[in-house]
Amino acid sequence: MAKSDLDSMSIEELAVLRDHANAKLLEKVAARQLELEAEMDRLSQYGKPAKKALAAPAAAAPVKPKKTTDKGEKKSDEAGGPSVAEAA
Repeated sequence: MAKSDLDSMSIEELAVLRDHANAKLLEKVAARQLELEAEMDRLSQYGKPAKKALAAPAAAAPVKPKKTTDKGEKKSDEAGGPSVAEAA
């Protein structure tokens, strides 16, 4: 593709270039959407039916900070590792 000097182009030329770029993007997006829908149809034979629309992501649960002792060490019951009884 030829490189264009955008600074030397008129407003009308830039508008035409924008319209061509938008049309090409829409064309590529539509083609990709068809590919993805076909893939979803193929995959749906293996289990759950394919979703046609994306659901809103669920809000993540707030993360609680770990409790520490006065010296900044994690308490053994909240350290996330195995307890002494489990390690033995």
